[in-house]
Amino acid sequence: MQIRKKYIFMTLFASWLLLFFFGGDQLRRLAFLSRRKTDALKSWPRWTDTTLLQSFAGPGDLQDDGGARQPSPKARRATRMSIYKNSRCRMETCFDFSKCEKYGFKVFVYPAERGDPVSESYFKIITALEESRYYTSNPEEACLFVLNLDTLDRDHLSVQYVHNINEKIQGFPLWNDGRNHLIFNLYSGTWPNYTEDLGFDIGQAILAKASFYMERFRPGFDISIPLFSKDHPQKGGERGWLAQSSLPPKKKYLLVFKGKRYLTGIGSDTRNALHHIHNGKDIISLTTCKHGKDWEKHKDARCDKDNTDYEKFDYRELLHNSTFCIIPRGRRLGSFRFLEALQAACIPVLLSNGWELPFSEVIDWSKAAIVGDERLLLQIPSTVRCIHRDKVLAFQQHTQFLWEAYFSSVEKIVQTTLEIIKDRVFRRQSRPKFFWNALPGGLLAQPEYSTHIPDFPFYHLQHGSSPSSKFTALIRAMAPGISLSQPILKLIQAVSASQYCSQVLVLWSSETSPPPSGKWPQTPVPLTVIHGRRKISDRFFPYPAIGTDAVLSLDEHASLSTSEVDFAFVVWRSFPDRIVGFPMRSHFWDPGQRRWGFTSKWTNEFSMVLTAAAFYHRYYHSLFTHYLPAGLRELSDQLGDCEDILMNFLVSAVTRLPPVKVTQRKQHKEAAPQQASQSAGISGGPLRFSQRQACVNRFAAGFGYMPLVHSQLRLDPVLFKDQVSVLRKKYRQLEKQ
Repeated sequence: MQIRKKYIFMTLFASWLLLFFFGGDQLRRLAFLSRRKTDALKSWPRWTDTTLLQSFAGPGDLQDDGGARQPSPKARRATRMSIYKNSRCRMETCFDFSKCEKYGFKVFVYPAERGDPVSESYFKIITALEESRYYTSNPEEACLFVLNLDTLDRDHLSVQYVHNINEKIQGFPLWNDGRNHLIFNLYSGTWPNYTEDLGFDIGQAILAKASFYMERFRPGFDISIPLFSKDHPQKGGERGWLAQSSLPPKKKYLLVFKGKRYLTGIGSDTRNALHHIHNGKDIISLTTCKHGKDWEKHKDARCDKDNTDYEKFDYRELLHNSTFCIIPRGRRLGSFRFLEALQAACIPVLLSNGWELPFSEVIDWSKAAIVGDERLLLQIPSTVRCIHRDKVLAFQQHTQFLWEAYFSSVEKIVQTTLEIIKDRVFRRQSRPKFFWNALPGGLLAQPEYSTHIPDFPFYHLQHGSSPSSKFTALIRAMAPGISLSQPILKLIQAVSASQYCSQVLVLWSSETSPPPSGKWPQTPVPLTVIHGRRKISDRFFPYPAIGTDAVLSLDEHASLSTSEVDFAFVVWRSFPDRIVGFPMRSHFWDPGQRRWGFTSKWTNEFSMVLTAAAFYHRYYHSLFTHYLPAGLRELSDQLGDCEDILMNFLVSAVTRLPPVKVTQRKQHKEAAPQQASQSAGISGGPLRFSQRQACVNRFAAGFGYMPLVHSQLRLDPVLFKDQVSVLRKKYRQLEKQ
């Protein structure tokens, strides 16, 4: 036992000796390094320790990266909650739907008060609201309310900043914490961070705002609108720049940018990096430091060269000749160049992370813009080079559609905002998203008429469908009495004999009672007399009795044969979105008088087909009655005998296309509607012609532009007047004198 203990003791002693001689040095070195590392960490100089770290910069500069300080997440949340105290608002929680039940969707604008300044842009918005079909001057009827206080520019350094808005709105008896209110804003926050601060509590109001951050956007409640300049047109607006001559879609430059470069502050990082992709050949990226009062104070080594190169290119020329346009963020997320690129058919390449794009609730921007990432700027050139030319052309065409449908005027921007809110309020009658992203656009596809795609005249080609195979003849009668010898009875017989006629409606607009049913001719289709309100525009009212897609509009004095009616209807089925008919007229610009002229001369060009004898889709009755501003309809009634011109304006504005003229017999002439003229206090001859010319100018002013489009096309039947047997011709009566 003692020997075993002795061996154990000797083994432990030997192990200790070996560890001391062979491992002790490593242990001592490890301990030394640990103490040295600890000492080194303890003695590492701080950025503000000027005794240990010599620098050319001051202590304050060492803790600042030269740009705007980004607030912490906690600070951002606190700022957001101070601005949007109702940040979880949704239509279901912050909107009173009961206000829209009795009178429908009506908008009330607070009366302007003396002393409240209004910017030019906000005045345009208010004007568009007051001219809207939804406007009401009675707050008891209103579903939506808009302040008379200018809330567009909330930069407190701006001269257009309105002070003390909080105190003012709290005194409004209708404010109700902003419930059912709509607030417009283009600029928020100020230097250096340009936060979302509006300077007042919006409460439960819907915010229609430009440069909207996604994290502050309340989906299904707020609306993102585009940033537009004070020069943006009130109504109408210029057409897009894409023309047939611009095909193929490849242009001189692939990718361009020309704009300011911020040397300091928010938004400077992206624009300062744009010079890296400039190659001076097909990619042009130009910036200038010349902006602001103290730009020379902050200028860097690149400024002089950048400023020189900047002056070598014209901005509009670059827009015209480039396929893609870079749209980087500025001080705020949005910029004017976004709308400029859309108009120029220069496909926007967006470099503005976190931007909620305008009207993104309804517009599919993937068809018209490239959404890039600011952090991946150098990948942009290779990305756009990979896009096939067919897709480039599709992108360009869609930019033109979006520009002309929603962005070309302040009126359209306001209308789009209202229609989006209306669709939220009346969800059962809301537009499918397809309507918003297909010609002619959501504003012209009225859900009150239908939400079924084939019911509209615009979508047959895209969906491979056809309009109904029958038509309704609508004859306006204004004569005090009817006799069997009068043209209207012959007209009824000729039209009702058409194989495509479904029914004949006689719109009785005379002060006397219509003849009894026994006095009307016997017809193979139903004949119904409906009573109008004795207004000129009554002929375009959406009467429920019209049960077919096609309407043949006729004046009582028109003279047509059955063959003419048949052929015109067959042609219309190929052009269901246009007016197809017989009597033509034209307009022209008179430079001497500086106004539009109207002519009835037989020329090789026309821009109107009169509804005295023409086919069109019944949907245009709904647009004429419910979409056109009431002032234009009242104007047509006051001027008299101009409703056919107004209908041509409407259809051309919707389609951007001319009407279609078809063959007519040589002896067919349009007689003057004397009864209509007399009811409107107009005599025939030169005075009536002068009156119709005045209508053209008044309507052009009401639309904000001239929508009529000229055409030199006339459609004749195959074999028309060819030297072949008459038996081989389908429409033989057209050649008879």
